[in-house]
Amino acid sequence: MTMSVWTILIVNSILLGVGLAMDAFSVSVANGMQDPHMSVKRTGIIAGCFAGFQFLMPMIGWMCIHTILFLFEAFRPFIPWIAFFLLLFIGGKMILEGIRSYQAEEILEQKLTVTGLLVQGIATSIDALSVGFTIAEYSLMESLISCIIIGVVTFLLCLVGLKLGKKIGQVIAGRANIIGGLILIGIGMEILIRSFL
Repeated sequence: MTMSVWTILIVNSILLGVGLAMDAFSVSVANGMQDPHMSVKRTGIIAGCFAGFQFLMPMIGWMCIHTILFLFEAFRPFIPWIAFFLLLFIGGKMILEGIRSYQAEEILEQKLTVTGLLVQGIATSIDALSVGFTIAEYSLMESLISCIIIGVVTFLLCLVGLKLGKKIGQVIAGRANIIGGLILIGIGMEILIRSFL
């Protein structure tokens, strides 16, 4: 590859990364609001999980296109619905927990579980499977580099989202779970609506 081709690949991958990371960024804000005293280590783990899924999903999409395209095409219409129901479930659970703690006049910091984090990671990155079509003409090495860039961009944006969420969470305290849950449900609806446009 020439220098100009590499430049185009890198720029396109950064732009893809920003576009794909918006859902993960929004969920990171919600997670930060839910746990305003989150440790640096936990912040890195959460951002790393989202980045890992955003790296993995386009790579899986690329592999499907180069191996089992007919199966991937059959699965593609269900992707927005899966993301919607996963985020609806997590968001609904957060809202219920927020209402319970608010009614009890307690300010509880709900820690995000490993299972909850994995579900969020899948839900916010599953639509990135379709990016496999965008990078279909790339070689294996080029697609790996592109997916690594997407993952790095996601990681950085999620760190920003978590920091922003923690600041907001310290201000709104007990209502953080309810607002965070509404954000997740809103993201799920946006993914679903976008699939019909």
